[in-house]
Amino acid sequence: MNTDMKTEDTKNSISPKKYSGKSNKEIALTGVFIALAMILSYLESLVPISFAVPGIKLGLANLVTIVALYKLGLKDTIIISVGRILLSGVLFGNMMVIIYSLAGAFLSILVMVLVKRTKIFSATGVSICGAIAHNFGQIIVAVITLENMNIMYYMIVLAIAGAITGAVIGILAGMIIRNIRM
Repeated sequence: MNTDMKTEDTKNSISPKKYSGKSNKEIALTGVFIALAMILSYLESLVPISFAVPGIKLGLANLVTIVALYKLGLKDTIIISVGRILLSGVLFGNMMVIIYSLAGAFLSILVMVLVKRTKIFSATGVSICGAIAHNFGQIIVAVITLENMNIMYYMIVLAIAGAITGAVIGILAGMIIRNIRM
C-alpha cells in the first residue's frame, strides 16, 4: 500500500473531536445526562404527588439541568434540556407539552445563567430562581395560547411552589456538584 495515499486519507478524514469540538467522553456524558433527565422525569410522572394545585411538580429532571450547568457549561445544558424535552414529549406527551416545557426551560436556563454569573447565590439560589422562571415561562405560553390574562394570578401560587421545589432540588444539586468529579 502506498504510504503517501494513507497519509493523505488520514489528513482528509474528519475525526469526531475535530468535527464536533468535543471529545467522545463529553459527547457520551451529554447522552448519559439526557437519559438520566428523561428517567427522572418519567419516574416523577409515576409518583402520585398531589400538591392540591394542578401543574405543580417537584422537577426532578431539573436536578440534571443544574448539575450540567455547573459541571458541563451552557451549551451542553441547553442540549441536555432540549433533548430531554423533545424525547420525553414525543414518547410520553404531545406538542403542547413540548411547547410549554421548552418555554419554561429556556427562560429558566437564561435566568439561572444570569443568576449564577453574579456569584451571589449558591446552587440552591440558582435553582429557586430557575424554578420560578420556568413556571413564569409556562404561564406566558398559557396566557398566549388561551388568550386569558387572568391566568397570571396563578403565578403567585406557582412562584411559591417554585421556591419550595427549587430549594429542594437546589440542595440536592449542590450536594452532587460538590461531590461529583467529571
